[in-house]
Amino acid sequence: MSRPGDDGPAGRDESPKERADRRWAELLQELRVAQTGIQLLFGFLLTVVFQTRFTKLSDTDTNIYVATVVLGAVTTGALIAPVSFHRMVTGRQLKPEAVEWASRLTVLGLVLLLCTMASALLLILRVALHNAVALWIVAGLVVWFVLCWFVLPAWALHSDNRR
Repeated sequence: MSRPGDDGPAGRDESPKERADRRWAELLQELRVAQTGIQLLFGFLLTVVFQTRFTKLSDTDTNIYVATVVLGAVTTGALIAPVSFHRMVTGRQLKPEAVEWASRLTVLGLVLLLCTMASALLLILRVALHNAVALWIVAGLVVWFVLCWFVLPAWALHSDNRR
């Protein structure tokens, strides 16, 4: 039976192995969305340096671009890591542990994705707007992402724990 607050309603009739299988399947679905997003973003970032306008970027914008590419690479690694982790430990009776580690890597990947998106948005908006309002727009978007991705789920967990 699952524990209250684990990942399903108390009283779900599943063994620890069944729960690990279910959680792994759910995590894979979530990873598909995040992996697709970062792979597309990272792919586009890699092409920017080959555009003729790239040479006209200021030093600050070039540094933001480099930071964004590095963040994109790190994010890609974190969001693909759960698949590699699972593959390396498959058949060793470590599914519950693999699911826990994969879940942690996914959360890390989401935090890194937030940083990558913020950095990419900052670069794009600085180039497009040529003024300081870009920073304020990005700050607002980061707040929005944090609310949607982290605060809302935390609030739902807190509300559920009070019941």
